[in-house]
Amino acid sequence: MRENVLFSSPSYKFTLTPTHICFFSLQTPKLRRSRVRTKAMEVGGLDSKGREFKNAEEMWREQAGDPSKKCDWYKHGVGYWEGVEASVNGVLGGYAQVNEPDVEGSEAFLNTLLSERFPNSDHLAALDCGSGIGRVTKNLLIRYFNEVDLLEPVSHFLDAARENLGHTSSDKHKATNFFCMPLQEFTPDAGRYDVIWVQWCIGHLTDDDFVSFFNRAKAGLKPGGFFVLKENIARTGFVLDNEDRSITRSDSYFRELFQKCGLHIYQSKDQKGLPEELFAVKMYALTTDSPKRVHRTRSKVKANMPRIIK
Repeated sequence: MRENVLFSSPSYKFTLTPTHICFFSLQTPKLRRSRVRTKAMEVGGLDSKGREFKNAEEMWREQAGDPSKKCDWYKHGVGYWEGVEASVNGVLGGYAQVNEPDVEGSEAFLNTLLSERFPNSDHLAALDCGSGIGRVTKNLLIRYFNEVDLLEPVSHFLDAARENLGHTSSDKHKATNFFCMPLQEFTPDAGRYDVIWVQWCIGHLTDDDFVSFFNRAKAGLKPGGFFVLKENIARTGFVLDNEDRSITRSDSYFRELFQKCGLHIYQSKDQKGLPEELFAVKMYALTTDSPKRVHRTRSKVKANMPRIIK
């Protein structure tokens, strides 16, 4: 839904109080020693004004706890981006300089995945979720995939994407379909995509819709296909953005949601080279099949190691 979610919470930048410092240190040595594990969704969080929530359930109950509230949540989210200019600087929240390191990091991650999952494929298709103006498709996906579909609920972003990609498409590499629809309402055609790319947009979905989206989208993958989720990462718990109605989740929060979706982390990687004031960003390659375990035999190298002659 939003092609960018880059802003670091004000509470992380300049409004830390002793209470917040304690919040960031919930896992004490005692808890680790006793192996008491708290589920990420049970950990507290903040909003962008510094207000604290006991847990994600409390926040979601307040923000989207009934059909009317949920409708308002999504309406305000799209409404925010309808007021943003259709440019790289606009969709990246005034951080146009992020574009280059973002694309470089994504390309390195994607290259590894494609060489491992599709070493001999001669036709690949991808879905760009929350595509915005087509920034990721134009700078990355269309160079690696023969067909790319774009999914974006903000109409003037999608119009800009059509225009931007009209100059880069060819017979062998083209933007095929432009879907003006939000993630929570989209169902892909069965078995169409090798990769479904979800970047800087999943924070607009409630937890329930997050799980529902991935469960529907799994059917859209070809055999061997996978998701790439690239998203901002909170230090712990979550951070609610009051302005654009989105949530930044922690790594452990994401991992709990992946389990609920029946997805497995095939690979993950931290994005490097972004300004320090922004949230950390992480990339996840997610598959529907469990990663193969490598069965290692006991090494005999140790017996042949040089020894000290006494």
